[in-house]
Amino acid sequence: MKTSFIISRTDIFRNPFYFVRLRLFQAFKQYLPELKGDVLDFGCGSKPYETLFVNATSYTGLDIEVSGHSHINEKIDVFYDGKNIPFNDNYFDNVFCSEVIEHVFNPEESLREINRVLKRGGKLLLTCPFVWPEHEVPYDYARYSSFGITHLLEKNGFEIIQRVKTGHFAEVILQQMIFYIFVLLPKKPRILYLILHQIFILPLIVSGVLTNAVLFGKLRRKELFHNNVILARKRF
Repeated sequence: MKTSFIISRTDIFRNPFYFVRLRLFQAFKQYLPELKGDVLDFGCGSKPYETLFVNATSYTGLDIEVSGHSHINEKIDVFYDGKNIPFNDNYFDNVFCSEVIEHVFNPEESLREINRVLKRGGKLLLTCPFVWPEHEVPYDYARYSSFGITHLLEKNGFEIIQRVKTGHFAEVILQQMIFYIFVLLPKKPRILYLILHQIFILPLIVSGVLTNAVLFGKLRRKELFHNNVILARKRF
């Protein structure tokens, strides 16, 4: 099953968010197979990564009923009130939470709830943006540095196993330029957008691909990056 979040090479011809989503997708292919047993997708939305949970025994999608987008046609299994996850203590083996925590006004409360329903030693795979425009307004509350999200997780009962910053300085700047052009382009009719995409956006994506191919380590600076990807373990 293909979704708008799972990236292929042909997406350069139609997806203006190619770089940010490609980096997330690459991280998920690496880490999602570690989430085994009973898995909770906290803030699941349309479950765009469901097919990547290859080692999960069960997969439960949880989301809040009131959010910045419609839940029509989304495959949410359980709604919750934004405060109390409706499952018993130590219920899930692992938890997945992607691009959600920036939309949570009470992140510590939510992380404590995730910790509560997670079995001792269970893993949490969490992602959140660092450089990205406001979205799902007005429910967009925060951006986290790698140090900020690490502190928040450790303060609420988790230990960090691995922390990754997706993208790099040059790629982030290019992705934001592409985003700006995308905002200016007409989206309907679809065929018109696709034509304009080839003219204005595709050359920038190709230049980014070529730049990534020749950049060596020291130029891939990480002070500016797309997303935090953190694999953590329940400590207590």
